[in-house]
Amino acid sequence: MSDQVGIIGIGAMGNALLKGLLAALPPDKLMIADALPAKLQEARTTYKVPAADSKKIAAACGVIFLAVKPQDVRPLLQEMAPVLRDGQLVVSVAAGITLAEIKRHLPGRVGVVRVMPNTPCLVGEGALAVSAGDNVSEKDLQKVVSWLEKLGMVRVVPETALDAVTGLSGSGPAYVFLLIEALADGGVLAGLPRSLAQELAVQTVLGAAKLVRETGSHPAVLREMVTSPGGTTASGLFELEQGALRSVVQRAVKAACNRAKELAE
Repeated sequence: MSDQVGIIGIGAMGNALLKGLLAALPPDKLMIADALPAKLQEARTTYKVPAADSKKIAAACGVIFLAVKPQDVRPLLQEMAPVLRDGQLVVSVAAGITLAEIKRHLPGRVGVVRVMPNTPCLVGEGALAVSAGDNVSEKDLQKVVSWLEKLGMVRVVPETALDAVTGLSGSGPAYVFLLIEALADGGVLAGLPRSLAQELAVQTVLGAAKLVRETGSHPAVLREMVTSPGGTTASGLFELEQGALRSVVQRAVKAACNRAKELAE
């Protein structure tokens, strides 16, 4: 298998992938393609990586990342299929397109991997889930995982778990952004300047998440540490429980998961 690696699609996630791969590979080992010439030229100039069309990347690269919109995956696979060969690896970050659907458009023993990333990959703090098809060796899978780890935390999961991953970590950043917005709004309501309220809200969420990760404690244990009987936090938590925050968030994750299943059909 060629040691060249290609990325087709240089949008937000494609750019994140490119930056992550550049932390592991020299620029001359990478190739990029995009349907928009201006976007391709910008990435080529910024990262000094060779550009090509999709078909050339399919012919030249041992591993090909597809960072395009879900509706563009099938036409792209059909374009690539005539030049693909046994032993190559196609890695898709398109939501809802199954391993079986991707494989159906590919010849021979081309390996397929699906990745469910999220937007914090853009700052190297992503949560990524990876599922591999039948023709992917453990060695090749671990190579892909090692590259993706430049973007954040990576976990290998069965494909059946990817819809749930989509509902939790794929859509989850939007839930957290909403929480940050609400915390900042609460600070403004209590009398803080908007800029200060937002800074405090962002740092509070960041610090709380880091505390959970670095202590390994259950979130409930840490919550109890902050909650003195009859204190300010207890009063605030009472209001959140009255508003059913816990069950609302759970339903949001399940709704996003269900929608991911619908889109896959």
